[in-house]
Amino acid sequence: MTLHWKLTVDSNDPIAQADFWAAALGYEVEDHSTLIGGLRAQGYLPDDSTEQRYGRDVWRDYAAVRHPDDPYDKAKGVGLGRRLLFQRVPEAKTGKNRLHLDLHVGAERRAAEIARLEELGATVLYEQHQPMGSWTTMADPEGNEFCVE
Repeated sequence: MTLHWKLTVDSNDPIAQADFWAAALGYEVEDHSTLIGGLRAQGYLPDDSTEQRYGRDVWRDYAAVRHPDDPYDKAKGVGLGRRLLFQRVPEAKTGKNRLHLDLHVGAERRAAEIARLEELGATVLYEQHQPMGSWTTMADPEGNEFCVE
């Protein structure tokens, strides 16, 4: 049996992180506005739980991105495949990630991809050249490390 999963990332600004990672990966920011509208109509949402972005209601403390080819629940806007969920936490990142993404772009595209990611707000931390391969370790706008191979 296989399991459905998502990677959840603590964040100070979930919406900005979702925007960065959607652009970085070619993913789509999930649209939860139908779910939000339904919950609001039933009186389940406090006023400060959402805000306006992209011309629609979004969660203030949560944002997610999903692979554009994967299925999703149209009533909720929630991806059912490859996705990242960003959740607001009060504290900033303080140490090295224990889990990170490796973006596989190939040696011929790595320099261009690194430049594109820097334009999106990522920073280069260091480069590695090992017998098994070369990669660049970068940080997203909130300092979460990821590698470009």
